[in-house]
Amino acid sequence: MERQLDAYCTHLRSERQVSPHTLEAYRRDLSKVLAFCDKEKITSWAALDIQHLRSLIARQHQQGQSSRSLSRLLSAVRGLYHYLNREGICEHDPANGLSPPKGERRLPKTLDTDRALQLLDGAIEDDFLAHRDQAILELFYSSGLRLSELTGLNMEQLDLSEGLVQVLGKGSKTRVLPVGRKAREALQAWIALRALANPEDDAVFISQQGRRLGPRAIQKRVKLVGERELGQNLHPHMLRHSFASHLLESSQDLRAVQELLGHADIKTTQIYTHLDFQHLATVYDSAHPRAKRKGSDHD
Repeated sequence: MERQLDAYCTHLRSERQVSPHTLEAYRRDLSKVLAFCDKEKITSWAALDIQHLRSLIARQHQQGQSSRSLSRLLSAVRGLYHYLNREGICEHDPANGLSPPKGERRLPKTLDTDRALQLLDGAIEDDFLAHRDQAILELFYSSGLRLSELTGLNMEQLDLSEGLVQVLGKGSKTRVLPVGRKAREALQAWIALRALANPEDDAVFISQQGRRLGPRAIQKRVKLVGERELGQNLHPHMLRHSFASHLLESSQDLRAVQELLGHADIKTTQIYTHLDFQHLATVYDSAHPRAKRKGSDHD
């Protein structure tokens, strides 16, 4: 079973070209299934059935695994069995028809508009790190990039004269995003300093030694600025969430926000509609002809 799992992971890496992060997540989830099979004396993938898998999901849930984590595990199992069926190793999918226990859907944490402006509009020291960090923050908030999209960004993907950036998102899908005026200015100031570090490659964001910044380094810098400017924990995804919720609040165009975020399913984007209900209620009260619900003689 482990040998066939290794072959599947090789298939994901070489043929499907999934990212190392995604591959690691798949392997981690499927290793849980493998450990369960070992404990239950299940010796082949063909012998694992829906009852076994339901039992595993129930145990994981009891141990505190979130609905989202269990959904990802089931998705990993479906992917594995699609491969095993194609290879003639199995003729079934034990995850077919299974869904994880429903859990509470946590709303993403965001900065309100005033806090976002406080973060971005502070004084910037005229040095390499300060200009680089400002460009990173501005681009996250301006264009809603994922952390992986920003770390993988190369110079040829930026078109500052047109105010555009092309990013490589999940599933190797590319999308072109607008870059706001403030972000363009920050990037121009950073690029003027970038060359001083003798870049090793075409990476937009590099260290003082000229090497491409990795995800951990960027997370660390964002956290540092958040503590200094706002006195709170800040991470790249919070800036992406803030971008999405502020844009939706102003535009009310869910489909456009979906496209900008690169969400394959609009249900993923719909979580942001919960964040701005108060704004929607205010708009409704002021705009709808029969919405004067408070203090009116015509209710």
